[in-house]
Amino acid sequence: MADRPTTVKCLVWDLDNTLWQGTLLEDEQVSVTAEAREVIAALDSRGILQSVASRNDHDLAWARLEALGVADYLLVPQIGWGRKSDAVRRVGELLGFAAGTLAFLDDEPAERAEVTFHLPEVRCYSPDQLPELLRLAEFAPPTVTSDSRRRRLMYRAGFEREAERDSFPGPDEEFLRSLELRLRISRADDSELARVEELTLRTSQLNATGVHYSDTVLRELCTDPAHEVLVAGLTDRFGPYGAIGVILLAVRPGRWHLKLLATSCRVVAFGIGTVILNWLIDQAARAGVHVVADFRRTDRNRMMEVAYRFAGFAGEDCGCLGELSGAELSGPELSGTELSGTELSGTRGVQRLHLLPSRRELPDTVRVEAPDLSAGPVAGHPAGRSRPASPN
Repeated sequence: MADRPTTVKCLVWDLDNTLWQGTLLEDEQVSVTAEAREVIAALDSRGILQSVASRNDHDLAWARLEALGVADYLLVPQIGWGRKSDAVRRVGELLGFAAGTLAFLDDEPAERAEVTFHLPEVRCYSPDQLPELLRLAEFAPPTVTSDSRRRRLMYRAGFEREAERDSFPGPDEEFLRSLELRLRISRADDSELARVEELTLRTSQLNATGVHYSDTVLRELCTDPAHEVLVAGLTDRFGPYGAIGVILLAVRPGRWHLKLLATSCRVVAFGIGTVILNWLIDQAARAGVHVVADFRRTDRNRMMEVAYRFAGFAGEDCGCLGELSGAELSGPELSGTELSGTELSGTRGVQRLHLLPSRRELPDTVRVEAPDLSAGPVAGHPAGRSRPASPN
């Protein structure tokens, strides 16, 4: 069975003879077809962002997009007279997306070729493919959640935050306090499992292993008293960020095994990944257990590696690593693999790191509400999923 293609995170539209019919500089009454409108609305509902890369007069083009009622769907539009490849690259930079998660739609073969030459990872399409676009696997995310459907609005709120930060007169720490950040960590329930799976699929820069956990596997782990499946959500005075983190923890006597930590790149500027990691380490210190963490270096997750190292994780073995069984590997597809020292044989570079935890103080720039893992599961609930959250 062929691998599923990487889901597109943003489709970048050309305008003339692509998003609309005709050339704007020749006809100021260009129109958008019903088919294009259907694609725009459907992609938005699936959580796929959209933008523009067009050679046009910016003010004239944007006014027409507003008149046609489609401007609100388009983030960080790049309308001017430069190269299309530069415009597409800029869209990716502003959204924080890798080139391999972008798609470009243009009626001119030469423009598509220019983008392909400079950005070979970007997938290019012709307007002739519009009728089938929504049926292509790369435009059909395997899960669509409530966060997916409001992703565009969350990104717009993010740009408002950035604008306020740029104009904020005080230091960064004071700005973070002004946001009134609230991080809520909770045990995942049925309504959140789709968001957890989506995070393991979409997050690459801040993902400790890159292992994808399916909905079926996550449901099994949620009912396993030896596992904790935790989801982190973030809000501030501008609104919700949605689900921004996932923690998969195997709980064993004397040690906790952190199989996966993944956080969204949207909150990297706030250091939320470090906050989550330090909260977990503090919980482990309270419980009097060691922490073993799986990590696999990729070409995208250098920031996560730095976070683990600064938190104190190292490769030294105090005995915890050797005690782990082959069934305790990072993902379901790795079960039964033999161990070889602190690196797992046949797991494409997964390493096990160790930490003897100490109490950690959380920053005062974010309010943390989270369950007390150190107290153990609540009687009658497989993994303590009814225990109330407690603020820091």
